[in-house]
Amino acid sequence: MKSPEMFGLSRRQFLRRAGAGAAGAALAPAILLGKSNKSGSRVVLGDGSHTYELVAGWGQLPNGVKYGYTHGVQIDRHNRVIVHNQSKDSVIIFDHKGKFIKSWGPEFQKGAHGCLLRKEDGVEYLYLSDYERHIVVKTTLDGETLWTINWPQDSGVYKEEAEFKPTNTVVAPNGDIYVTDGYGLSYVHQYNSKRERIRTWGGKGKEAGKLDCPHGIWADTRGDEPILVVADRSNARLQTFTLDGKHIAFYTDAMRAPCHFDQARNGDLLIPDLHGVVTIYDRNNKSVAQLGDNPGVWDAKAWPNLPDTTWIPGKFISPHAACWDKHGDMYVVEWIQEGRVTKLRRV
Repeated sequence: MKSPEMFGLSRRQFLRRAGAGAAGAALAPAILLGKSNKSGSRVVLGDGSHTYELVAGWGQLPNGVKYGYTHGVQIDRHNRVIVHNQSKDSVIIFDHKGKFIKSWGPEFQKGAHGCLLRKEDGVEYLYLSDYERHIVVKTTLDGETLWTINWPQDSGVYKEEAEFKPTNTVVAPNGDIYVTDGYGLSYVHQYNSKRERIRTWGGKGKEAGKLDCPHGIWADTRGDEPILVVADRSNARLQTFTLDGKHIAFYTDAMRAPCHFDQARNGDLLIPDLHGVVTIYDRNNKSVAQLGDNPGVWDAKAWPNLPDTTWIPGKFISPHAACWDKHGDMYVVEWIQEGRVTKLRRV
């Protein structure tokens, strides 16, 4: 199991939150009751316009292919599902029905983390964050490396390469690249399209403009002008910035340990939360749905690496990334050593 520091908490914070979880669990029903409901039973999450049905058994792996920690998920233009995980097959691609297509990427086995898919001049590329090798890599969907961003030594905020541990990357509409150092020193680094560093901001803290485990980052295009939204995970909030790094606002509604984002065409924002839930914000950044809520699960012994015999269909353990496909179906991957990928079909 990773240390508390690896997911952005000091040991003191970890123990404090674990204690809070224990208190909540004492008032709630038991969290881990068994692996499944009765055979063949239908599992439905949410309600209204945010109603989803669990697709049991989606995404079977062939012999010889196994997940490690499942950290990222994206959907390409063919509605194929791309899962980024810490294994010798670090990039695994399925069709939307869950049929395995191919895999590649043993070089990412130890540090596979953030996974961004972006279409550029009609071609789709992946931006993969590797916190163990301290790099961000742009690749084709077949695994060809096109370029690499190394540790930003010229920023002056690092004494050595090992302090830089990138967790996610986003590209703004103007082509600028933003990298979050979520597992390192909690900075955001901005580059132009030529990968020349423009500025660095953040650093660990709670005040406006400061961050504590900026785990995920997204270019929010729902308003008149694009802005950046950061999953400020250990501060249990979202924080928004202008494209030049100026603080705009905080959002804390229904936040526990937000990890990353996906944006729907109607303006909804999908937020996987490491503490056992997936939250949906509307375009006004208000929580309108929480799916698979598993309150206090982070206090379970050996969390997040709970044995699969205790997994409950429709209850999340440690959502780390999530996205919608073109049909509105949802895919959630979790920070679990043996990997966990869930498909929820929109009802």
